[in-house]
Amino acid sequence: MARIIGSPSRYIQQCGAFTQLAAFTAPLGKKLLILISANGKNRVGQAIEESTKDTDTSITWVTFNGECSKAEIARIQAIVKEKGSQVIVGIGGGKILDTAKAVAHYETLPVVIAPTAASTDAPCSALSVLYTEEGVFEEYLFLPSNPNIVFMDSDVIAAAPARLLISGMGDALATYFEARACNAANAKNCFGGNVSITAMALARLCYDTLLADGPKAVIAMQNHICTPAVENIIEANTYLSGVGFESGGLAAAHAIHNGFTAIEETHKMYHGEKVAFGTIAQLVLENVPTKELEEVIGFCLEVGLPVCLEDLGIKEIKKEQLMEVATLACSVNDTLHNMPFPVSPKTVYAAIMAADAFGHYYKDECDCECDC
Repeated sequence: MARIIGSPSRYIQQCGAFTQLAAFTAPLGKKLLILISANGKNRVGQAIEESTKDTDTSITWVTFNGECSKAEIARIQAIVKEKGSQVIVGIGGGKILDTAKAVAHYETLPVVIAPTAASTDAPCSALSVLYTEEGVFEEYLFLPSNPNIVFMDSDVIAAAPARLLISGMGDALATYFEARACNAANAKNCFGGNVSITAMALARLCYDTLLADGPKAVIAMQNHICTPAVENIIEANTYLSGVGFESGGLAAAHAIHNGFTAIEETHKMYHGEKVAFGTIAQLVLENVPTKELEEVIGFCLEVGLPVCLEDLGIKEIKKEQLMEVATLACSVNDTLHNMPFPVSPKTVYAAIMAADAFGHYYKDECDCECDC
């Protein structure tokens, strides 16, 4: 089987990048449709408008409705046709970006992805995650190509709530472990190819960068300061994780996340926060050495990622509810079957419960040491 690696045509990360948006999009087209939230437009709209001064670039602003659903995609497609848009620009969080990519795919247009936070690894990928109108995971939409441009304004990202960067670290945390599992299983990556040594190197660099710079980046972000550590984590969360997960493959961590979307209490949690707990559950499922499990849980505790079900908003543990999570995670069209051994709802349920127990154990141990 072929080794396949995918990545965006351009990855641009710098302070003040939004003031140059029109210059970078001009070769793709002059009529931009920008999908954005109302709050996002308040944050970056003026800088983007300034980038179009003395140019023939025009903008149609479209406010996102909140879910990357088939209905929302169809709504925006109608606006694209009405306005004659030539380039789709998604500005905001993961669901906006995924919606922009899906619209561009169906309309056969170039797409520019510009996150306002480094909260997921969605920006670089040729993938959109589709949800129902109620926010329950529906399916993956695999796209034929990666975004034309990924645009990261470090100033804007550093001004975002620190929790968003932390969530991005939770999403990125899974990259190495899922790629490692896919490689061991000889499973297909997101492009239908084998895992390459390049993909494994990017995934490992992503993990090592999180450990080295994650805690420092959190402190800087809490003070809205863009330091070299913040820049490194932006790149790890976005490029290393984005290219790493796609070229390395997905496994249990993301499948377990998808299962948790069926529990209403977790809907207030960010994607990466649920993926972080899914990563711990995957490591339990693999029965990794204690040292590695401790390293991952310790990192989560240090930066503020969930390590137990209570952290995900689940105050009362119900076996039938978690069995539903495990059953959904084991769906035939999900990625849990990329693990290098057979899985079942029963074994996944056991891994979730054990991960919760380990999380409480190390959390209590950390509290004890802090009190001492």
